[in-house]
Amino acid sequence: MEEAHSGVCGAHQSGPKLHFRIKRIGYYWPTMVKDCMDYARRCQACQFHANLIHQPPEPLHSTVASWPFDAWGLDVVGPLTKSSGGHLYILATTDYFSKWAEAVPLKEVKKENVADFIRTHIIYRYGVHRYIITDNGKPFCNSLIDKLCQKTTVRTPTQATPYALVYGVEAVLPLEQQIPSLRIAIQEGLTEEENARIRLEELEALDEKRLETQQRLDVTKPDCLGRSINKCVYVLFRLAI
Repeated sequence: MEEAHSGVCGAHQSGPKLHFRIKRIGYYWPTMVKDCMDYARRCQACQFHANLIHQPPEPLHSTVASWPFDAWGLDVVGPLTKSSGGHLYILATTDYFSKWAEAVPLKEVKKENVADFIRTHIIYRYGVHRYIITDNGKPFCNSLIDKLCQKTTVRTPTQATPYALVYGVEAVLPLEQQIPSLRIAIQEGLTEEENARIRLEELEALDEKRLETQQRLDVTKPDCLGRSINKCVYVLFRLAI
């Protein structure tokens, strides 16, 4: 069994295949099937390299996309046959609401390539999304992607973007100029006097918005401080004289 399973010509086959292979060679004994099954289960190399899911199970969550470009699915396809340009992989993303897809070829799957793809093909074109669903691979779960997400989303303590706290309104995306959104369509029908009056009203309400943001930040500070203190590790040393 050892020679047929993991020997020079062995292929680390499963128990049933190992049984049929030994039988074709010309061997037989009464407990042949059971012995082959047990031997294949105990093989250390098979336990390490078998096609098993080593990632711990996690609860499934339903994906709900309420509007276009709100939720995206991101994944890597490959390795494929090398193209003339030397590309082996395809980084693809799909919008869950409209099923719109974006894809780029890659020679290597690096976190820098993934971050640049999210920035240029999703955020710059379709705005800041609510979430991206991945398979939690290393190119998607790292400090660079976390930093990008932190910079492009609403902060939990303040519940406001830095741009809105400075200028009083959210930033206008290039997509809103090509396909006018509601606020752009309303502004196009205003005169200069009406636009100036509305802008002054927004600036007057900015102080109240900043005050509310500061109050939210003050409320969340004790919780953040408590979580950081709980992570501290205290070590006691004995002074030797």
